Amino acid sequence: MAVTESCFPRQRQVLFLFVFWGVSLAGSGFGRYSVMEEAERGSFVVNLAKDLGLAVGELAARGTRVVSDDNEQYLLLDSQTGNLLTNEKLDREQLCGSTEPCILYFQILMDDPFQIYRAELRVRDTNDHSPVFQEKETALKIPENTAEGTAFRLERAQDPDGGLNSIQNYTISPNSFFHIKISGSDEGMIYPELVLDKALDREEQGELSLTLTALDGGSPPRSGTSTVHIVVLDVNDNAPQFTQALYETQVPENSPVGSLIVKVSAEDVDSGVNGEVAYSFFDVSENIRTTFQINPFSGEIFLRELLDYELVHSYKLNIQAIDGGGLSARCRVLVEVLDINDNPPELIMSSFSNYIAENSPETALAVFKIKDRDSGENGKMVCYIQENLPFLLKPSVENFYILMTEGALDRESRAEYNIIITVTDLGTPRLKTEHNLTVWVSDVNDNAPAFTQSSYTLFVRENNSPALHIGTVSATDRDSGTNAQVTYSLLPPQDTHLPLASLVSINADNGHLFALRSLDYEALQAFEFRVGATDRGSPALSSEALVRVLVLDANDNSPFVLYPLQNGSAPCTELVPRAAEPGYLVTKVVAVDGDSGQNAWLSFQLLKATEPGLFGVWAHNGEVRTARLLSERDAAKHRLLVLVKDNGEPPRSATATLHVLLVDGFSQPYLPLPEAAPAQAQADSLTVYLVVALASVSSLFLFSVLLFVAVRLCRRSRAASVGGCSVPEGPFPEPLMDVSGTGTLSQSYQYEVCLSGGSETSAFKFLKPIIPDIQAQDPRKKVEENSTFRNSFGFNIQ
Repeated sequence: MAVTESCFPRQRQVLFLFVFWGVSLAGSGFGRYSVMEEAERGSFVVNLAKDLGLAVGELAARGTRVVSDDNEQYLLLDSQTGNLLTNEKLDREQLCGSTEPCILYFQILMDDPFQIYRAELRVRDTNDHSPVFQEKETALKIPENTAEGTAFRLERAQDPDGGLNSIQNYTISPNSFFHIKISGSDEGMIYPELVLDKALDREEQGELSLTLTALDGGSPPRSGTSTVHIVVLDVNDNAPQFTQALYETQVPENSPVGSLIVKVSAEDVDSGVNGEVAYSFFDVSENIRTTFQINPFSGEIFLRELLDYELVHSYKLNIQAIDGGGLSARCRVLVEVLDINDNPPELIMSSFSNYIAENSPETALAVFKIKDRDSGENGKMVCYIQENLPFLLKPSVENFYILMTEGALDRESRAEYNIIITVTDLGTPRLKTEHNLTVWVSDVNDNAPAFTQSSYTLFVRENNSPALHIGTVSATDRDSGTNAQVTYSLLPPQDTHLPLASLVSINADNGHLFALRSLDYEALQAFEFRVGATDRGSPALSSEALVRVLVLDANDNSPFVLYPLQNGSAPCTELVPRAAEPGYLVTKVVAVDGDSGQNAWLSFQLLKATEPGLFGVWAHNGEVRTARLLSERDAAKHRLLVLVKDNGEPPRSATATLHVLLVDGFSQPYLPLPEAAPAQAQADSLTVYLVVALASVSSLFLFSVLLFVAVRLCRRSRAASVGGCSVPEGPFPEPLMDVSGTGTLSQSYQYEVCLSGGSETSAFKFLKPIIPDIQAQDPRKKVEENSTFRNSFGFNIQ
């Protein structure tokens, strides 16, 4: 049965051509081998390695295998020795029936590189069957007036063997009336004819019983016998006559059992019993008797079992009509079985690989063969796979197809493919066969780990406990298995001065980051480093990300008073004229805080004063001002205790002690406060000077006039000056005092200090601020204030 295939990869028909992709397909090679039927399993057929001119180990290396046309594994290849062996006992009669020679076709497939060798195995017949007659006894009625030399055809015997082992001769038991004549048929078979040698006489001998023997040509020969019973009849003038010598009919193979195939008809002009005709099969095989049945009275032939075009294409039936007088006639019925599309296409898989590594070039995944047992259009086939898949089908020789990848596959895009190979015939209705293949794409380490962020910002409050978990970095890998297992590490810092190994550590398995020691915001406010993520593939791939760590400030520093100094040195005494107005700026407490943010926002509060209600402290800038007018009843010396507090949680604080001396128009000498212990020596010295000065008044009366003149001159020069005060050179070269702040004042102040130029005590005349343009500043910024006062004794007041 010739079958033509076409292939529709991706449901698009392509030309039916042999495709060679860099390999040699040995389509023209044809090996012919033979084996005796009934040979034991494992019988030697041929050494394929030697026959194909290959080394023994090359068969195994190239994945050589044997594929039969009907997908039966009749042969077995030993790849180690190269021997082709039988896989089972082969029965020629079962495989080929009466067909001779009995040929089994198969292919030899090699994978690397892909090659196909066509081959055939002839199963040689052995004489393992004896001739058998379908009827053990045949009744033959012969009229007594039959002429000598008349031949009567007998039913032949059946022998499934072929060639010389089939039936070669017939013999008849010795007698004086008949002999056997061997005749041939157009099918190449022989049949016996009984020839009359001597006239019969019913009255002398009415019956004869002869033994017919069939002999085959085997060694030794086998035989079978049948009895021929001859009845001599009175004269019957006319034999039956068929209306046609040959009847031809066509029957679809799907005809139901009991269907009428054909009706034969014979007539006999005799009357009575001699004119009655009975129909029967004559010299037919057992297969015909089981497939058809004939009505002996009507000549109708019916179907006894289902027909199968793929097994038998046509039948030849010999029909005999016998009248009541023993005369007979024969005709032939030719039944042609019509093929219908009752067999779906078959797909025979020869090799298949479920796994393919990603990024592989074009690779053969499967080799298979398609076939359809139908014929004509019913046996033509197309095959295809679904669209949008990176695979294609390539036709090869002997109806083989190769399933291949179109190119490199990417497991991360798709790891599994379900391929449906569909084979459809062109019959009516169309039948199809589907074969499902699942292909998994195995992973290759072609993806580096990817961090969820290119940079991470972590916040850590200072004074943290060691081994504190401060954050996590995370990276994912699109690969699978060990190729996706990520290990984290710290990369060497670009800043070689950064002691990264003593600051942080990372958990290699999960990317957790830990602070190794307590951090100090005032020492290190921020640092950054890079972390790496490396997979466990081969070769390993890696990536990196930037991590910034910001140390958050904690309120761990108390305010520090810059002015007045609280370091135990001589106390600074602020001079206030008794004529000062309410709100008069006495001084300013300047403080800073080592913290930042709201932890460095400072506020001021007057905790204690010698005379409550006389002085006040501005909460935001630390300025100490008079709260009311001064009077003569107010004490000359005052001690103020100012609290400086930050805005942290909990808040921290410090105190500053101020000494204020009330003076009348700055004419009184500067007297230090006795409370200042470190300045006691200076206080004693000033007291001595005062006593000496008072004692000398009486003795220096003469100089008082000069002093009076000097005072008058000073007043005149002051009235003429622009600022209303002339400042002599010498001890006071600069008339202005600059106080700038960071943390307590939002603007800078200048103070004008005027002293009496002719006074030996250099008493302050007045003190007033000169306020410059005020610019808005952030109250959270640190402010430093420095004020310097020079007096006649050369002391600096800061």
